Amino acid sequence: MKLVLKNPDNFVNKRMNIYNKEVPCLDTAWHYHPEYELLYVTKSTGIRFVGDSVAHFYPGQLVLVGAYLPHLWRNDEAYYEAEGGDLMVNTIVMKFLLNFIGEGTFDNPEFIGIKNLLEESNFGVSFDKAIGEELHNDLLEIASLPQGQQSIKLLNILYRLSLCEEEEKTILSSTDMRQFSTESPDRLDSVIRYISDNYKMDISLGDVADIACMTTNSFCRFFKKMTNKSFTEFLNEIRIRNAARMLVQENTPISEICYNVGYKSIPNFNKQFKSIMGDTPKGFRYKL
Repeated sequence: MKLVLKNPDNFVNKRMNIYNKEVPCLDTAWHYHPEYELLYVTKSTGIRFVGDSVAHFYPGQLVLVGAYLPHLWRNDEAYYEAEGGDLMVNTIVMKFLLNFIGEGTFDNPEFIGIKNLLEESNFGVSFDKAIGEELHNDLLEIASLPQGQQSIKLLNILYRLSLCEEEEKTILSSTDMRQFSTESPDRLDSVIRYISDNYKMDISLGDVADIACMTTNSFCRFFKKMTNKSFTEFLNEIRIRNAARMLVQENTPISEICYNVGYKSIPNFNKQFKSIMGDTPKGFRYKL
């Protein structure tokens, strides 16, 4: 698994590519591409990585990812275990270049809101579930339209999103993580895959440094540069986001969830959970 610059054949000479994706599990490659991507999840759950942001994703989530911003949607384990079985993923994927509706369109004053939105997407933007619900029918319809109508529909969707209030959206990455080269992609990709697959285990800094074929000191500098997080911070986020999902989806005792996501100490689990989620595991579950 590696950080991939995507330029699929079916996008060559096209400014826009919109489709309904129904598969057993989502693309597991940490990747980026020159197109903007608006993704609407209708059926799927898991952990989402956008720039240095790590968060749970769920049906109804609508996310705009800017050009060259690395991202990854990784499903919950059950999807991979059931590949070819009953669990399926369904998403509406809208990829488009800045000039999909014409050269310089968004430089016009009437489209300044969309221009500002696309600039925000350099960091990734997640919209409140209510926004996804409001646009639900348009988002489901767009993939089946002729390309000319798709262009008009996408422009309307972007215009509606540009009107969202600040409290209706969340900027995801805390820093500009856009990639304009493929320097050391294999190393980071292998590490992210390893951590995502083994977060329940006792993972050491030496383990991931070995996977990256680096000394621990060199790896620490490399990982911080590429993700804006230390290895420990990144591992804690993956563990806690999975714990939050379990608290939502399961009736498993909190103490059991603590051990299931790789913590050996309940006080440490509670501390890390509150630091990342803003509440204790008990309080988080109580508010659901």
